[in-house]
Amino acid sequence: MSKSIVITVPHDLGVEAAKKRICERVEALRGAYIDKLAYSEIKWTGDKADVRVVALGQSVTAQIDVMPDQLRIEVQLPWLLGVLANKIQGVLTSNAKDSLTIGYTPPPKN
Repeated sequence: MSKSIVITVPHDLGVEAAKKRICERVEALRGAYIDKLAYSEIKWTGDKADVRVVALGQSVTAQIDVMPDQLRIEVQLPWLLGVLANKIQGVLTSNAKDSLTIGYTPPPKN
């Protein structure tokens, strides 16, 4: 049985600035961590993204929806990773809040 995580983070950046920051953070995380251990893909359609990460035979999917005043992330975890849902939710929330904070500086590109 899969487990779903939903995160909403309010912001006052507007859609374009919030999307730019989220794109930068996602790409930094992909380069630093995800793509070293797994396969990942992200497809943006307007202000919505479909994300898929596959590692160790497990597939995690997510949808990111950038709205004018909030960011919504919904993640579907396979049952095997469901036990880590609280930890994953904390990491996602922290990264999203950091990215949307006024004065945020994107991580340097490797």
